[in-house]
Amino acid sequence: MATDYSAVLVFIIAGIGFVLGAFLFAKLIRPHRPYKVKNETYECGIPAEGEGWLQFNNRFYIFGLIFVIFDVEVVFLFPWAVAYKSLGLFALVEMIIFIAILLVGLLYAWKKDALKWV
Repeated sequence: MATDYSAVLVFIIAGIGFVLGAFLFAKLIRPHRPYKVKNETYECGIPAEGEGWLQFNNRFYIFGLIFVIFDVEVVFLFPWAVAYKSLGLFALVEMIIFIAILLVGLLYAWKKDALKWV
C-alpha cells in the first residue's frame, strides 16, 4: 500500500526541490547592485508624485470580477452555440441552468449596488 504512494511522494519532493533549486540558482547568478535611483518607484518614465500606496474603492475590483465572470461565460457559450445541433435537448437544458445561475448572480450584484459606478 505504501509503495503505491511512493511515486507521488517522489514527484512532490522532486517538484519542491526543482522550484527551490531554481530560486537558489537565480539568486546566485542575478546582478545585485541597488542604488537610490534603481529603488525609486517607476511610473511611465515620469518621476512619481505623492505616496505609492493608495487605497482604491473595492467597487473597482468587484466590477472587474463581474466582468471576468461574464467573459468566462462567453467562452463557454461560444463552443456550445457552434455545436448546438449535435448536442440535443440535454445540452439546451444544461445551458439554461448555467445562464440562470449567472443571472441570479447578476441580480444579486445589482441588488447590492455593486454595478453602480461611483
